[in-house]
Amino acid sequence: MQAKDTINLLLENSPSGTITAKQVTECGVHRSVLQELVEAGDLYRYGRGLYIRSDTWEDDFYLLQCKYGRGIYSHDTSLYLLGYSDRTPAKYTMTFPKGYNAPSLKQESVIIRRVIPDNYSFGIIEIKSPSGNPIRIYNLERTLCDIVRGSGSDIQVVNEAMKRYAASKEKNIHKLMKYAEQLRVGPKILRYMEVLL
Repeated sequence: MQAKDTINLLLENSPSGTITAKQVTECGVHRSVLQELVEAGDLYRYGRGLYIRSDTWEDDFYLLQCKYGRGIYSHDTSLYLLGYSDRTPAKYTMTFPKGYNAPSLKQESVIIRRVIPDNYSFGIIEIKSPSGNPIRIYNLERTLCDIVRGSGSDIQVVNEAMKRYAASKEKNIHKLMKYAEQLRVGPKILRYMEVLL
């Protein structure tokens, strides 16, 4: 099988139309073939080691997370993806563990949040992006705690999300309060819930 056929097979088996340099190397194909396909216009280089078929619709949510694997969509972006905000974020918000440093991240149109490792991994769920690819975000309870805790979230967006949550049949007050205690926003969350419930 020729190198380009191997790459085409990998792309056919990728529902997102993406391929990594690592995958190509693992198949025994030299990475220079990727550069040839970029020059021919068949592939587009999205980031270091990440390539997309030129005829594929770019799913920014998915591609950004492929590029920065430790990033979890959070705050206003998570609210939007969960259907608790009608405002499409102008910039996506991603949370990273403290100490994570990717120099190229500063060039992205991303709001970067950092948390201590103890507070990084709880509340992560996987959902489908608007284009149907798997992405990781914080669940609703974690997101509500984050937007109340941090600065930068519009108070109207926060109030509307809290109202929708209080009226929701899926609300889990126990989980919300547990997260609020861990993130040290218990009194703030309690005040919202006392008013709304």
